[in-house]
Amino acid sequence: MTVAVEMVKCACADCVCVVSTAKAIEAEGRLFCGDNCADHHAQSAGCDHAGCPCHG
Repeated sequence: MTVAVEMVKCACADCVCVVSTAKAIEAEGRLFCGDNCADHHAQSAGCDHAGCPCHG
C-alpha cells in the first residue's frame, strides 16, 4: 500500500505551519512553509502566517 503525503509540517523548529507539498519551499532537502523559514530567518523573525509563533 502506498500512502501519498500531501501536507507536511514546516521544517523550521519553531514553526507550527502545515503546508502542502506542492506549495512548500524546498531548501537543504527539507520542506518549509515559506522563504523566511527556508532561509533561516535571515531577513526577519517569523513566517508572517497568522497565528504562528515562529521566531526562527
